[in-house]
Amino acid sequence: MDETWELRLAKNERFFRDANEAAEHESGRSDPNFVCECSRRGCIARVSLTRPEYEHVRADGRRFFVAPGHENPLVEVVVEQHESYSVVEKIGIAGRYVDRHNPRDGAR
Repeated sequence: MDETWELRLAKNERFFRDANEAAEHESGRSDPNFVCECSRRGCIARVSLTRPEYEHVRADGRRFFVAPGHENPLVEVVVEQHESYSVVEKIGIAGRYVDRHNPRDGAR
């Protein structure tokens, strides 16, 4: 796989994670809807998670939530499957990139 392509996918996913972090911080709601954090160009799928589910995913800088069927086995592995979303963990270059740019670690 092309390293540049893998980083582009990771940057897309990081963008949506950062947007969801901002939405979660601003919402004040207990069960907000979030944007799918997949690497698909133009994806506008919404994912509903409870606050504990959201925090569970955010506990690991390499993990993201995606709508069912939006997994990309080239840059991630499915670590959990739920009825309305999957939790994926980035691997390889993409995994290292998103882990270094985890907003919960203060790295940007």
